[in-house]
Amino acid sequence: MLTRDTFIGPWAGLPVAWTDDDQFDEETYRGDVARCCEVGMPGVYTGGTTGEFYAMEYDEFQAVSRATVEEGHAGGKPVMIGCSSTYTLGAARRAAYAAEMGADAIQVALPFWMEIADEQIVPFFKEVATASGGLPVSVYETTRAKKTLTEDQHRAIKDALPGYMMVKANADTVGCTPEGCAALSQFVNVFVGEDKWGKLGRTGAIGCCSSVVYWNPYVTLPLWQQVQQGDWPSVDIACGRLSELITFLGATFGPKGFTDTAFDRLGGVASGFLKTSLRSRGPYPSCTQEDVETLRRWYQEHFPKMLRLE
Repeated sequence: MLTRDTFIGPWAGLPVAWTDDDQFDEETYRGDVARCCEVGMPGVYTGGTTGEFYAMEYDEFQAVSRATVEEGHAGGKPVMIGCSSTYTLGAARRAAYAAEMGADAIQVALPFWMEIADEQIVPFFKEVATASGGLPVSVYETTRAKKTLTEDQHRAIKDALPGYMMVKANADTVGCTPEGCAALSQFVNVFVGEDKWGKLGRTGAIGCCSSVVYWNPYVTLPLWQQVQQGDWPSVDIACGRLSELITFLGATFGPKGFTDTAFDRLGGVASGFLKTSLRSRGPYPSCTQEDVETLRRWYQEHFPKMLRLE
């Protein structure tokens, strides 16, 4: 059972491999999960934005979740399943299936098509957590849900759900501020982007729902060790490099309309660590082999370590 002491570090939130005719490429995906386990990532998960939960039928969710749990556990790593949906029953069904498959934790965001009222927040999370049979819960907090939570609302969720263990804090949410991160860290683990570990690791951030870890684990895992050791000068230098990379990606590929999954496929394939497809599910654009070569050229000039898989 995960605890706050073990639910930490850069968990790999993998993209799903799709075939050219838009079917689940299970063999390729399982290989990517296995590689993440072999290099020692703290955990793996699916069903976040990179995992395209919003573009997946329920039977596909089941197949991807089952493959993730089986491969993750075969590699000796805990597995988290994202269960977000536009309605309570949808999220609860996914949470129940995650528990049935033997997942170690679930992640869920607020329903995002229509904004929910404040009084519906705690009951929503409680119903989903109950459906999971009491698995540890991660709250995926993002402005895409049309509502962000206050510190008091996070505390209310924790009071109702003792298993609320981690928050994935994204930009413009309370956990992405030094003060908010420090406050939330008193009762839940706060995960933020690796490029923010220098600023927020000092105030309690203790992990990441990560893509950079499979862009190159030989860059990210040593950075995580530095965070744990409190080697903040080294962390600041590494975070600066990652910020430069993220700025380049946004400026170069943002105008193409890339979503999270396109960026993360691009990063994983450019380094060579992932074998996943470049295909994103429509209507969202996919990156191309030309994009991969563009990123590789930038790496060679500005960040060659990202191309060294050793």
